[in-house]
Amino acid sequence: MKTPHFAIVGAGTAGLATAILLARTGNRVTIFEQADQLSPVGAGLLLQPAGLAVFEHLGVLEHALKLGAKVTGLEGQLPNKRLLVNSHYHQAGSNLYGLGIHRATLCHVLTHKLAEYASHVTWKMGHSIEQIQETTHEIRLFGTDQQHKFDASFDAVLIANGARSQLRPKAWVKVDQAYPWGAAWSIVTECPTLDPEILHQFYDRSKIMMGVLPTGAIPTAPQQRLSSVFWSLPSSQLQSFLKDESATQQWLKQVADRWPDVAEWLKQLLSNQQHQPQWLSAQYRDVVISQFGQGRIGVIGDAAHAMSPQLGQGANMALLDAWAFSQSLHAAKQNQQIDWSALWQHYHQQRRSSTQFYQFLSRLLTPLYQSDHWWAGSLRDLTFPWMYQIPYFRKEMAITISGLKTGLFQQLDYQQVAQYAEKDQAFNTKTQSLPKYE
Repeated sequence: MKTPHFAIVGAGTAGLATAILLARTGNRVTIFEQADQLSPVGAGLLLQPAGLAVFEHLGVLEHALKLGAKVTGLEGQLPNKRLLVNSHYHQAGSNLYGLGIHRATLCHVLTHKLAEYASHVTWKMGHSIEQIQETTHEIRLFGTDQQHKFDASFDAVLIANGARSQLRPKAWVKVDQAYPWGAAWSIVTECPTLDPEILHQFYDRSKIMMGVLPTGAIPTAPQQRLSSVFWSLPSSQLQSFLKDESATQQWLKQVADRWPDVAEWLKQLLSNQQHQPQWLSAQYRDVVISQFGQGRIGVIGDAAHAMSPQLGQGANMALLDAWAFSQSLHAAKQNQQIDWSALWQHYHQQRRSSTQFYQFLSRLLTPLYQSDHWWAGSLRDLTFPWMYQIPYFRKEMAITISGLKTGLFQQLDYQQVAQYAEKDQAFNTKTQSLPKYE
């Protein structure tokens, strides 16, 4: 069997993690990225326990822990100081936790690991893929590089270029629409008055929502601890918030009227002329596709299942996609050939139910936090505190946030996943099942 050569379009979390798993088992990988250099744009994100298990599988968990911020739970506060959300990872498992991490740091950790397999990886920066053609024996990619046309052939392609991808087969797309609400965000110094191991959120009805996420550090300044601040807004108001200083002052007043301690910290940040917060916008899409792969074409990451960030599962699901693809590839190799049909059947068994569960729940919960519905916030405020009083629901919520659910009454079973573990003797590497890390 000749060495398979995979093309990966997009150097985000899903693309980089998949490239590591493919390269370390001896496959050839070519990564196509439209940007001229890797400079991830975005605030901090929260890696859930299931995603961190994949990090351990990749061999990058220790590196990430040195730079990221350990997160033990999520607390959501109402203006009257009452906790609406009070979910902690230990309720799902005694050794579980999350990791707040800057997007640039996440990219650094993954590319640093990928460099260990440089002989199997080819980078194509500044390359835009415009068309994919599949034949019985190969995939051909057509695109441009610095205004020059090119085409290249591979054994398979994985589309991992984000929620707005134009490459995923149109016949597979069931839903592709923008959310009416987005967020303004900024990376700032860590808040001294908030618990540094908690993701703090603040709500008032369904129209006001703010978050403060411990974000750890960036590689160039490992001692400076950071936080990400999120302020939810209708998408139509984002640009005016970013450009209009009076809008920022109005936001600060809204926070001060409800959570004065946090507002005092924010005022100090805004008054620091040397370190003024730089605000950027984040807009989200809802993407649902009927299948994740067929033949020699696959779709992973946000390109396959983008959704609201309400459950904090974006990067987590991308990492699980990468893990599932590597396991499915191993299972589909028969008689020195890859059975592509068996590969996608196995992959869908691993990822379909979990993805559907989280997309459904995200679509259900998002209006309770971000919408113009007068009843949404009241319904949420009435039901959520009650549910947290019941041990069963409290545990189920923690398992859900941890990224471990595969359905309403099912969750990821580490021992079941372990049966798909592969051993690559050629590279003296063991790929592990999703472990319970400590």
